[in-house]
Amino acid sequence: MSTLHLSEQEIIRREKKTELEKLGIDPYPAALYPVNITAEYIKTHYKGEENKSDFSEVCIAGRIMSIRDMGKANFAVMQDGTGKIQFYIKQDDICPNEDKSLFQNVWKKLVDIGDFVGIKGYVFTTKTGETSIHVREFTILSKSLRPLPIVKEKDGESFDEVTDPEFRYRQRYADLIVNPGVKEVFVKRTKLVNAIREFLNERGALEVDTPVLQSIPGGAAARPFTTHHNALDVPMYMRIANELYLKRLIVGGFEWVYEFSRNFRNEGMDRTHNPEFTVLEFYVAYKDYEWMMDTTEQMLEKAAIAVNGTSVCTVGDKEISFKAPFKRVTMYEAIKEHTGFDISSMSEDEIREVCKQLGIHADIKWGKGKLIDEIFGSKCEGNYIQPTFITDYPVEMSPLTKKHRTKPGLVERFELMVNGKEIANAYSELNDPIEQRERFEEQVKLMERGDEEAMFIDHDFLRALEYGMPPTSGIGFGIDRICMLLTNQHSIQDVLFFPMMRPENREV
Repeated sequence: MSTLHLSEQEIIRREKKTELEKLGIDPYPAALYPVNITAEYIKTHYKGEENKSDFSEVCIAGRIMSIRDMGKANFAVMQDGTGKIQFYIKQDDICPNEDKSLFQNVWKKLVDIGDFVGIKGYVFTTKTGETSIHVREFTILSKSLRPLPIVKEKDGESFDEVTDPEFRYRQRYADLIVNPGVKEVFVKRTKLVNAIREFLNERGALEVDTPVLQSIPGGAAARPFTTHHNALDVPMYMRIANELYLKRLIVGGFEWVYEFSRNFRNEGMDRTHNPEFTVLEFYVAYKDYEWMMDTTEQMLEKAAIAVNGTSVCTVGDKEISFKAPFKRVTMYEAIKEHTGFDISSMSEDEIREVCKQLGIHADIKWGKGKLIDEIFGSKCEGNYIQPTFITDYPVEMSPLTKKHRTKPGLVERFELMVNGKEIANAYSELNDPIEQRERFEEQVKLMERGDEEAMFIDHDFLRALEYGMPPTSGIGFGIDRICMLLTNQHSIQDVLFFPMMRPENREV
C-alpha cells in the first residue's frame, strides 16, 4: 500500500515496526509461545490468598485493548479468546538491572493498543479488588499496523460501541475485536448447529455431502447463479437447494439423510435474505408431513434450550416459545382469516382479481400458485409470531409435493412461521415419477411465460424416481433465520460472519 493512502497513525506504526527490527526484535516471531492459562480461567478460579500459589507462574497471550500510563508502571488490558484481563507492568520488574531500555524504549514507545503480546508473571488482586497479572516478562508476538476503533468502557461494560453496519459487516474481523457481544452470537450459532446435528445423529440419521455445482438448479423455485465449467465446456449452476440429490440417496437405499447445505440464490438482499445462506435439509423414508411436524417441534425445542438454556427466546420486545406443540393452521384458513376472502375454489383469474382488491401486485407472468403465495406473504405471514405450522398448500404452489390424501387440489406440505417469517418448509414427498414429470412440465410453461423462478426439468432425478422411491418426508430449515431468532438479531447480516457486500471502491 502506498504511504499516500495511509493515515498518520498507520505511518507511525510502520515506523515503530522498523524500529523494533533495528533493535533486533522480530515484530512477527514464529516461535511457539507457551500459553498455559486463559483470562476466563483466571477470573473464574483465582481466589486470592486461598490459592495464589496455583497462579504464581502464569503465561498468557492476547491483544492489548487499553494502556494506562503511570510513568514507571502501567496498567493495561489484554483480550484473549476467552475475554479480557488487566495486567500490571513495572519498569523495575521488567528491567531489574540498570538498563531500562526494554521498558522505556520498547514497551512505552513501540507497543500499541492492538498489538499481540505474551506475558509471564503471577496473579494478584489490586487495591480496587480487580484480579490482575503482575508481569515479570513480556514478548511482542504481532505488531498491529492499523489502529482499532475506540470503544469506551466503564465498570467492565462497553459503551459508545462501534455500530456502523458498513464497518461491522465489511470488517468483521475488527467488529469481533471491539464489539464483545458479536462473538457470542457466533458461539451460539455453533451451539445451534451442534444441537441439531446431535438430535439427528441420535436418531440414526446420516450426514452426507451433495454437489454445490449442478448442471440443473433443482429443488426450489429460485433464480440461480450461473457459471461455466471450462474443461467440460458446459454451463453450470450454483445450487439453489440440495433436495433432489438427497432424494436420490433415499432411492439408493439410505433411509434418513441430512446435510447442512450452503445454497446460492441470485435474488434480492434484505434483512432476512442473503444470496449465500445455510439450509439444513433432511429426508426420511416411510414418514409423512404429520410425523415431520412432530419431529420439527422436538428438534427446535432442543436447539433453543441448547443455545439459551430455555425454550423461550426474546426477539425485540417479544417472547417466543419453542415449547412443543406448535399451532397448526391451513393456508386457506390463514388467508380467509386475514383477508376475508375464501379462495379455496377460485380460478387463477378470480384470484388475480382478489389480488387487485387487496392492493397486491399480480404480475401477468405469475400462475395461480405464485398469486396465492403473494397473498399469503403480503397479508398473512407477518401475523404469525409464535411458532405456527401453515399446512395443506394448493398443488400449484408445490411441484415436488405429494397430493393430499383426503383434500383434492391440495398437497401435504407445511411451512413453519415464527416471528412473521418462514423458517422451515416440508412435504410428504412426491414419489410418482409420472406425476412428477407432469409437474415439472407445468413449471416449464411458467418459465416460458417469463417466471425466472420456475423450476427446470431434472431428467436424471426423474430417472431415479422411476427406480422407485419409498414414501418419504423431507424438510428444509433456514439456519440463518433460526439463529436470528435464538440470538435476538434483527438482520441476517448479524448472524453471518461475512455477509454479501457491494465491492469497496478503494485501493487496498
